[in-house]
Amino acid sequence: MEKSQEELEQQIQKAGKHFSEEKFWTKLKKFAKKAGSSVVYAVLLLYFTLQKPEVPMKVKAVIIGALGYFILPVDLIPDLLVGIGYTDDLGALGVALFQVAMYIDEDIKNKAKDQLKKWFGDSVDTAEIDGKIGTEEEN
Repeated sequence: MEKSQEELEQQIQKAGKHFSEEKFWTKLKKFAKKAGSSVVYAVLLLYFTLQKPEVPMKVKAVIIGALGYFILPVDLIPDLLVGIGYTDDLGALGVALFQVAMYIDEDIKNKAKDQLKKWFGDSVDTAEIDGKIGTEEEN
């Protein structure tokens, strides 16, 4: 069953109450390999955008909601289901990425890619996500 963008946005807002730095890094480190580099890259882009002081609070609220949904212990599709468990997370992250793309600069992308390389090695391909947020750059 496909979720509408409005339904995803509502879930993102509700999930914001679950966001904390500690929960974020714990889940990301624990499930990075299972979630895959695309999900992790999207999460890291949002996280590093959240750290920028010049990002408006409304945008930060969207980011916190999406990251809260990511770390939510129970979501629509359990993350442990192989192959599909992170599809709802990626959908929620994608909605948030689209809404905050204008605040994602080269510094943020480089921080996210540096972290990806630590966890996944040098051959990580971020072109799909970069393309979705309007970046022409390849790895």
